[in-house]
Amino acid sequence: MKARDIPNLISILRILLVAPTVYYLLNQHYKPALVLFVIAGLSDGLDGLLARYFKWQSRLGAILDPIGDKLLMVSCYLALGWLGNLPVMLVILVILRDVIIVTGAVLYHMLIEVVPIQPVMISKVNTVLQLMLVVLVIFVGTGLPLTNMVTPSLVDTLIWLVYASTLASGMVYVFAWGRRAIAVTRSRSS
Repeated sequence: MKARDIPNLISILRILLVAPTVYYLLNQHYKPALVLFVIAGLSDGLDGLLARYFKWQSRLGAILDPIGDKLLMVSCYLALGWLGNLPVMLVILVILRDVIIVTGAVLYHMLIEVVPIQPVMISKVNTVLQLMLVVLVIFVGTGLPLTNMVTPSLVDTLIWLVYASTLASGMVYVFAWGRRAIAVTRSRSS
């Protein structure tokens, strides 16, 4: 093992944390689920920081990092939806957006050209809002002090913000990559 492998090991750790996090959620043990989710979230920032700062980026890391992120988010949304803590329609929308983006990227890569991965700002906002919602919902479930300060209207507002940002970011990707595919296809046929 070399130092440059540390970000990849952190991503693997995040992937390994998905199963116990979901287990604790489904069994309504919110305190350990919150701890594991926060550790996984912090690991996402840490592996990216190390990869960029020390130039430890790798092809494997470029694959592991988003896989870890999506596994964690989708699994937590599914578990919280199953428990009735999140609206089923929101869970479906979050998953559908990711399926559309991944399917579109794969098709674009296969049919047009290599996909340059460049997240747009609305997608970053969406990710932050999705994370905030999961943390807030799990935190409320812990019953810890200060949870009584989280009002239902705060949770509802965050749910609506996630609805809006998920729709907006999904549409931005579809329209941007659709336009790009049309332009590339037209330039090749000229």
